[in-house]
Amino acid sequence: MENSDEKTRDTEEGVAAQKGFFPFLFAGFILVFIGIAIIAAATLFQAGNSVDFGAVIFIGPIPIVLGAGPDATLIVFLSAILAVLSVIIAVAMSKRNRDVDA
Repeated sequence: MENSDEKTRDTEEGVAAQKGFFPFLFAGFILVFIGIAIIAAATLFQAGNSVDFGAVIFIGPIPIVLGAGPDATLIVFLSAILAVLSVIIAVAMSKRNRDVDA
């Protein structure tokens, strides 16, 4: 009888965690779209003709950092730092999840 109670309790906790996750997921998407709109508007109204570009593309765990423009070196450097930080955070969270599951 205890096993069915434990399963019910685990299922209820999982549902509660999922319900709490979706507002954050939605807020994340909204913030990304707002950021893209701000960057696009700033690019359209920029006074000069120079354009800086930087991007990080993840293929699996390998980051590919791209950049173009007069300040490309700074943008590529900052993108590389962010890429390394994101990999470190992903590894730390993965280890944390494995410890919780064990």
